[in-house]
Amino acid sequence: MVVFLKPSLFLYNSVLLGSLPVFVGFAGLEFLDLSNNRLGGAIDLELDGLVGLRSLNLTLNNFTGSVPTRPGKSKVLKELRLTMNMFHGIIPVDIVGCRNLTLIDFSVNNISVPDRIGELSKLEVLILSSNSLSGEIPRSLRNMTSLTRFAANSNNFNGPIPAGIPKHLRNLDLSYNSLSGSIPSELLSPLNLQIVDLSNNRLNGSIPTALSPRLVKLRLGSNSLDYVIPTAAISTLQHLTYLELENNTLTGLISPELGYCQSLALLNLAQNQLSGSLPVELGNLSHLQVLKLQFNKLAGEIPIQIAQMSKLSTLNISWNSLNGSIPPSVASLKNLINMNLQGNNLSGSTPENIGSMTSLMELQLGENQLSGRIPSMPITLQIALNLSSNLFEGHIPVTLAMLTGLEILDLSNNKFSGEIPLALTQLGALTQLILSNNQLSGEIPKFSSWVFVNTSGNEGLTNSATPSTSPESKKKGKPVSLTIVLWAVAAAIFAVGGIAIFLYHY
Repeated sequence: MVVFLKPSLFLYNSVLLGSLPVFVGFAGLEFLDLSNNRLGGAIDLELDGLVGLRSLNLTLNNFTGSVPTRPGKSKVLKELRLTMNMFHGIIPVDIVGCRNLTLIDFSVNNISVPDRIGELSKLEVLILSSNSLSGEIPRSLRNMTSLTRFAANSNNFNGPIPAGIPKHLRNLDLSYNSLSGSIPSELLSPLNLQIVDLSNNRLNGSIPTALSPRLVKLRLGSNSLDYVIPTAAISTLQHLTYLELENNTLTGLISPELGYCQSLALLNLAQNQLSGSLPVELGNLSHLQVLKLQFNKLAGEIPIQIAQMSKLSTLNISWNSLNGSIPPSVASLKNLINMNLQGNNLSGSTPENIGSMTSLMELQLGENQLSGRIPSMPITLQIALNLSSNLFEGHIPVTLAMLTGLEILDLSNNKFSGEIPLALTQLGALTQLILSNNQLSGEIPKFSSWVFVNTSGNEGLTNSATPSTSPESKKKGKPVSLTIVLWAVAAAIFAVGGIAIFLYHY
């Protein structure tokens, strides 16, 4: 697209090819946008004639070489966007001479940053994501008193987070680096701070208790943070929407005070060492859409108040030590798509009204002590139905054949008996049927070639291709074909080998 609005030239998304032309006669040009084209090569003197340039956008091209030293020799340049190119080497020190710069976006290149970057005292936005930045974060950043957004995620920064991060900061993203040490006590406290992402680093120590009252998103997952969650401070954050503290070594209880964070849409405390019971006050989180508490040490029963989370779409409290029965009230969660209760000590029967969960696509109930009749399941199930390693017995219910969109059905390690329902062969979306280690008998129905069927550990089952071994056939002594021998050998190897190709996600 070509747009010329004096003193602006917009040639973004115009399928331009080749190298950058020399701009002659454009001394009055203030805004130049060449983004989303196929321009390439190094940039040398091509921009020197743009002495009045205020904004340059070269995003999404194939430029190489070093970053242009003084774009247009302009002393009024305010915005410089070079995102998603192939620039490399250190950011030229001459860039520091552009003292009017308020925005720099050098993300997705292969560059490194000079220590003097902090001399750009008017800079408001600095984006350095997805480069080859290494070493420590420049301490000169503290001099950028106007900085409101700093993103340096997906780099190779190491060492501690420097103290003195600018007080006007609103958005801080240092995720996916190798930062270590503790989180500076004042880092999360600037009054304007709204978004913080320090996930996927090597940070340790406790979570600071001084938190900005305007925090909307706090992501500290996949570090080595310990001690307890500072719930007293977090509970005062009325704007907090995302709280992600997963994959740390946090201890203590899930405090009832979390129920005061009524703006929460996502709460992820998975893979820690949290203990105690699920507080009933979590039911007050009426806006919550995702609740992940898997791989902790939680005990007690699932509170019926969980049904008050009417917007919940993902519920994962697997691999804890929860006991008691599954409350029938969970069936009122009409927006729930994924429910994972696997790996607990839940007992009793599956709620009879579970079939009314009309949005449910995945149900994981394996590794519990559930028993009784298997009720009609939601016909919306698609990803997986896992009832493995429980105490179910009797015939496999033919109603499972109504789950026409289901891809994975796991009924292994129970006490199911009788024949495999022929109707299961009509499940057109099925890719895995796992029936191993039950008490099934009869002939194994013929499933489509793309369906992996595991029936090992059922002594009473026979394959439809297995030849008859009746006394009459032995007496006649008819020769056995090579095909039948190979089928029998394969079946024997399969029964002894017992392979498993499916890993459930949590």
